Amino acid sequence: MSDLIDALTQSQRKANVPEFGPGDQVRVWCRIIEQDRVRLSPFEGIVVRRRGTGLSETFTVRRVTYGEGVERVFPVHAPVLERIDVVRRGKVRRARLYYLRRKVGKTRIASIEPGRGDQPASQPEGREADESRPAEEPQTA
Repeated sequence: MSDLIDALTQSQRKANVPEFGPGDQVRVWCRIIEQDRVRLSPFEGIVVRRRGTGLSETFTVRRVTYGEGVERVFPVHAPVLERIDVVRRGKVRRARLYYLRRKVGKTRIASIEPGRGDQPASQPEGREADESRPAEEPQTA
């Protein structure tokens, strides 16, 4: 009996699920069926949590639209999900990012992108042009 259940769950699992976790910014493409046509709708936000195993595994994505926080819970292996794109990897120290609900404004989570953190901070644009001009002498009155 358990072999039958295992075979059934294996057939329902998706093979192309990317590696992502809390703090990552993802774009989830959902299939929406309207009368006789099917369209894809993206939902982009920060993964707040990921829980469960197997077919019951879910993840919660939070985004702020028009000043209002919106959270959606997606089953990882749901047939309505077309694909999941990882937009940006986030570096967090928690498994549940519920503190983002209390944050006001744009909250930044540190990014894990290779080559980003090892370079020294460059000067803002326009500073190079200022250095090529001779310095103005202070006027004495």
